[in-house]
Amino acid sequence: MFMSKIELNMRERIIKKIEDAGADSKKNAVSIAAAEFDLQEQYWLPYLIGTSKDSIKMTCDSRYYRKTA
Repeated sequence: MFMSKIELNMRERIIKKIEDAGADSKKNAVSIAAAEFDLQEQYWLPYLIGTSKDSIKMTCDSRYYRKTA
């Protein structure tokens, strides 16, 4: 899968914020406000959800997490 440099940078920024918030499972998923996503990151979220094996995931109540392994 081809990823542009912008997409890669944005993915890394979002993943870092999710990990810093401790969202490593559905139980620990965080909202947009809790993860402190800026407007640009919020626009990228729908595009990046589920795009790779260890990707960003979204719960049914619009909270985000990243499950590793």
